Amino acid sequence: MRLAFFATVIISIAADSAAQFRVSVHASGFTEPVAIVQDPTDSSVQFVVEQRGRIRVFRAGVVLPTDFLDLRSSVRAGGEQGLLGLAFPPDAGATGRFFVNFTNTDGHTVVARYRRPLNPLMADPSSRFDLRWNGPSGPALIEQPFSNHNGGHLAFGPDGHLYIGMGDGGSGNDPNHFAQDPRTLLGKMLRVDVSVPDSNPIGYAVPVDNPFPAGGTRPEIWSFGWRNPWRYTFDDLSRGGTGAMIAADVGQNQWEEVNYEPRGRSGRNYGWRNREGARDNVTNLPPAFTPLVDPIHEYNHSVGSSITGGYVYRGTSLGIGFRGRYFFADFVRSRVWSLALAIDDRGEAVASDVREHTTELGGSAQLAGVSSFGVDAGGELLIVSYSRGVILKVSGPLDPPTNLRIIR
Repeated sequence: MRLAFFATVIISIAADSAAQFRVSVHASGFTEPVAIVQDPTDSSVQFVVEQRGRIRVFRAGVVLPTDFLDLRSSVRAGGEQGLLGLAFPPDAGATGRFFVNFTNTDGHTVVARYRRPLNPLMADPSSRFDLRWNGPSGPALIEQPFSNHNGGHLAFGPDGHLYIGMGDGGSGNDPNHFAQDPRTLLGKMLRVDVSVPDSNPIGYAVPVDNPFPAGGTRPEIWSFGWRNPWRYTFDDLSRGGTGAMIAADVGQNQWEEVNYEPRGRSGRNYGWRNREGARDNVTNLPPAFTPLVDPIHEYNHSVGSSITGGYVYRGTSLGIGFRGRYFFADFVRSRVWSLALAIDDRGEAVASDVREHTTELGGSAQLAGVSSFGVDAGGELLIVSYSRGVILKVSGPLDPPTNLRIIR
């Protein structure tokens, strides 16, 4: 009986260890970080975006003293404003280009193109070109009527085009119904082709397969009905993913949501302000069009208050059981979850098996305001702690203990 008891204890220890993540400080010393982006040209380099306007360089385990780019004199930072997005195009190795999204000193959104010169760890500030959303002679900005809901994320899709998430312009309950207004870029996901010559007067072209190429709708619009999309990613095709977009949209007073968009599925309406999550919200004005696409997952404000989107995990360290699971967080409550995605015959996803990982990631005090996620060159998961100014790396599961002996 004693031998059976000790065997049971050993098995239990091994099972508990295999269920855990390892969490380590990947990089530290940042002020209000909001993103970490892998350098596509050098696996040893990542860039950390600070809300106040700096992009820092993390190379081979060391934060370099010289910034990649310092935009503090051009940025209004605080609340939901600041330097909010960074993305490298698929041809970054050849062109040296990259793109940033920030709130300018007047409070409006700027999407700017830069280049890296011969030193790939320092951007060329003189190469700045602001994309012109109002025609070649118009202001090179997207006007923001209020200080909140700037959106700010940038990501290149598997089609090579730049996706720009725009919040609804702010205040509460989208008072101007912008997210459903086809004449404005606010409250929309935009999709543009930025692989144009430097001589192009606006810095982009509208892809011919965008869903609204003519008529009264702005042709840059890819989808409608966003309140404040905070972090969206594409399920990595190169690692066996589907190419779908998975996007978190921050809620108003009750519901935070995760939306799923199959690869290339354009012209959808995710419902805001008529819907918050999957429920009616403000309905005195009709939506731009129907049907309205419901989220695949939502949670109410008894659980958390501001969602942060993450990644479909396609690395190897966490084990096969986590491959294909979507990780996301709540910024206010400093909680992290993952969920399983089942893809139906239409390419749509059904979410299930939601698991919370907050405790095994060290608890809310260690996570301390998850403002973003990232992945390194191997597809392994990184978590950005806004309040602590650190980047955490998630590894695991822990190897079970070996060479266990029964001590009588």
